[in-house]
Amino acid sequence: MSPDRVTLALPWTPPLEVAAGIAGQEGALCLLSDGGPNGRVSWVGADPDVIQVGPVDPRDPFIALRQAGLERQVVGLAAYDAGARPATGPRAAAAGDWPDLMLARYPALLRFHHPSLTIQAIGTGPDAEAQARRAAGWIARSKAATRPSAPAVQFNGETSEAAYTSAVTDVVARIAAGEMFQANIARAWGGRLRDDADPFDVFLRLAQGAAPYGAFWRLGDRVLVSNSPELFLTFDPADRRLETRPIKGTRARDVDPDQDATNAADLVASAKDRAENLMIVDLMRNDLARVSEPGSVVVERLLMLESFATVHHLVSTVVSTASDGVGPANILEATFPPGSITGAPKHQAMKVIADHEPPRGPWCGSLFLLDDRARMTASVLIRTASFWRDAEGWRFRTLAGAGIVADSDPDAECAETDTKILAIRRALIGP
Repeated sequence: MSPDRVTLALPWTPPLEVAAGIAGQEGALCLLSDGGPNGRVSWVGADPDVIQVGPVDPRDPFIALRQAGLERQVVGLAAYDAGARPATGPRAAAAGDWPDLMLARYPALLRFHHPSLTIQAIGTGPDAEAQARRAAGWIARSKAATRPSAPAVQFNGETSEAAYTSAVTDVVARIAAGEMFQANIARAWGGRLRDDADPFDVFLRLAQGAAPYGAFWRLGDRVLVSNSPELFLTFDPADRRLETRPIKGTRARDVDPDQDATNAADLVASAKDRAENLMIVDLMRNDLARVSEPGSVVVERLLMLESFATVHHLVSTVVSTASDGVGPANILEATFPPGSITGAPKHQAMKVIADHEPPRGPWCGSLFLLDDRARMTASVLIRTASFWRDAEGWRFRTLAGAGIVADSDPDAECAETDTKILAIRRALIGP
């Protein structure tokens, strides 16, 4: 056992219950998976010993990850705008004054392996054993993760449906004029929580239909809550395998099994949705090729149906072998922001998005973990709300977007954003 890494085996306790016991602490973290094949591991932690928050240099936005001591047990949040700024130029801060990049190192973490129902308390650093025992102590503080009442008192659209369909109409025209092939255009909603509510209440409500890459992260007066089903990247330095799983194509779930199956079949057969997915697969192949061994980029799975609590999606998987000397900072720099939420070509799509949206902030950025073995897992921050506290309490902002292509129908794309925001809306204000 390495003297700067100690692990303790612990009996199973659900990660959500452990997270509930420490949710109010500084740096409280819960990376909550659904336990399925795409999300087999959850993580819980608190009290990071290093925190970096601030703007980044657009020429090297992930330089902080190259610094000594930030190569493992590090959580980071890269805002969408940090990657879009080379295309858009300087812009105002996102709502809540969210920074471009937030990084925190956790000397103590709990790792929950769902298939085996086991927990590891992991401590790192010069006092690794004490850190591991500190993590183990969080188990005793577990609380019942009961579903609270709806915590929000407002859920207001920033713009009208008419404004959104007008934006889609403009983008379709610009695609016809040859500016691009696709752009993801979003709608935004905002509001505030009840005086007695906390963003963790929203996370508890979302977790009833947990996705593979759910997340709660508290740093100071900012909180991120996500129920993302989408993997942006994984990277394992041991075998240098890179993987991305872009999502494009959506249909609503239905309580009637026959109608639900019909919706899924319609998505699988949709020429528009398949073409949209293929465009992003090509974009991600090109992005991965920038940091991969020549000829190693392969489409492993194409246009596969995956079903979640409120939606069906089409998902593809692209893999490669990273070039020697390439690390997480290089990989993120080459691929960020995720192609599935920008469009193609990416640079032009980001310019068009900026013509129709204010800064996005965390939404459609990425939340990433470098674990105790320096393996990286990064999600795409869809199905995500950002929270910040001001003099009046907790405020939030959340978005949902749709990929606009040449034959997009503006009303149908608007309806798709309603479908995508449904789980977040219910978590905030109820049915």
